[in-house]
Amino acid sequence: MSQPVCSRPLANFHSTVWGYYFLSYTPEFTEVSIQEKVELEELNEKVRKRLVETPETSTQKLVLIDAIQRLGVAYHFDNEIEESIQHIFDASQQNEKDDDNLYVVALRFRLLRQQGHYMSSDVFKQFTNQDGKFKENLANDVQGLLSLYEAAHLRMREEEILEEALTFTTTHLQIEHGRPNLTDSLKVQVSEALNQPIRKTLTRLGARKYIHMYENIEGHNHLLLKYAKLDFNALQKLHQRELSELTRWWKDLDFTNKLPYARDRLVEGYFWILGVYFEPKYNRARKMLTKVFKMCSIIDDTFDAYAFFDELVPFANAIESWDISAIESLTPELKLAYQALLDVYNEIEEVLTKECKSDRVYYAKYEMKRLVRTYFKEAQWLNAGYTPKYEEHMKNALESCGYYLLATTSLVGMEESITKATFEWMISEPLIVRASSVITRLMDDVVDHEEAKKRGHTTSTVECYMKEYGVSKQEAYIELQKKVTNAWKDINKELLRPAEVPVFVLERVLNLARVMDTMFKQEDGYTHSKGKVKNMINSLLVETVKV
Repeated sequence: MSQPVCSRPLANFHSTVWGYYFLSYTPEFTEVSIQEKVELEELNEKVRKRLVETPETSTQKLVLIDAIQRLGVAYHFDNEIEESIQHIFDASQQNEKDDDNLYVVALRFRLLRQQGHYMSSDVFKQFTNQDGKFKENLANDVQGLLSLYEAAHLRMREEEILEEALTFTTTHLQIEHGRPNLTDSLKVQVSEALNQPIRKTLTRLGARKYIHMYENIEGHNHLLLKYAKLDFNALQKLHQRELSELTRWWKDLDFTNKLPYARDRLVEGYFWILGVYFEPKYNRARKMLTKVFKMCSIIDDTFDAYAFFDELVPFANAIESWDISAIESLTPELKLAYQALLDVYNEIEEVLTKECKSDRVYYAKYEMKRLVRTYFKEAQWLNAGYTPKYEEHMKNALESCGYYLLATTSLVGMEESITKATFEWMISEPLIVRASSVITRLMDDVVDHEEAKKRGHTTSTVECYMKEYGVSKQEAYIELQKKVTNAWKDINKELLRPAEVPVFVLERVLNLARVMDTMFKQEDGYTHSKGKVKNMINSLLVETVKV
């Protein structure tokens, strides 16, 4: 009698939304004209002049910095903004009497904390009653409520007044949003804030939306708006060009046909990495990280949705050894994945060796090996029918979500000088990276819970939590959401000065958390990319802003 053939655990992901669409964005097609460059430079100088000349401690200065940041052009004025915020911080430390305008107090608080300065949340006590509740008459000040709501998202653990502020503002903004007397402009701002507060917004996505909102704000700065529009379009061309190059690489690999079990999501992967850094100076780092990200995605799908356990053993061993000769022990599909993985890292090493930075590649490989070990442990548990305890599961799951790898590898291609100590700090699982990983793992596992269960996965975070604590699915979701909320508070705390590593390093980790909040709210937008994520990609990488 012949043996029954075991069917592979195929996940059946939908095919790519984009195909090779971005190949059409050739260098000629994405060139910024000389006339556009000249106009951009002129506007840049005018905005810089306005920024420098506006009095340091005035409300106008706060409003201007906020607009520059939200319109996505702050990266041109890093030094000027840093200097101004330092002045504002110093002045706020000396001035005992605070402003009684809620909008201004909350805006100043948010801008200072965003820049890493600790400002006490006691500044909001003047707006509360003796019982600690916010004064009800504030409910009529929609602009003030919005400003306080955004400030509350920079809270840390144990900041009760900001917890109270968030509850108070959310409740009243939801009520106000439904009222007919609210102007269209404010209605849009309230709706956007409730959906995605500034703290959790990707810079480029926020800029695209805010350009439209800012245009409808009475008394907006016309020069600044025009500059933001032109800059958005110029930057978009650079991103289109990068994505065109990456699409060529992806097409040449032909994994769509050769590894049809894996998610064909190059454009979504690039969008993810664009969330980590969008600035022109990170052009190389973006391309490197996108390729590594795609290799992680393929390996993840190989473990999760394709290979049998006895095929995974030599595959995991091959990655651990990082030796081309190990390829002989692999099945044809896994040989392709392994070869591509080594090629990506060899290419990175080649580039960095020329700059005497090849030591960085050690950390990139270290993280990839660590990630694959966690995938393999999950495969072992599944193969043995073992459901780990919640804590045991979480220790592995925080690593298997891939954010330790992405946080460390995001630094590898950066032009900045980064010390060995910074890389060692990064791989030591510091609190900010752990917090970002908690957000990633839990948001992912909650939205993917039902689907994973259908595929026979008994080791998801939700399942482990339900089993150990004897709670329902809904109760588990609520408890895990609380952990996500606390992780955001930890990120906020870790971004305050003095920091152990340069701020640009910490910002990568913050941005990784933002990507997760953007793509995995209500659904897994990477796997199921036909809906909201397709629209986001369209708005950033296809549609230009009308000037």
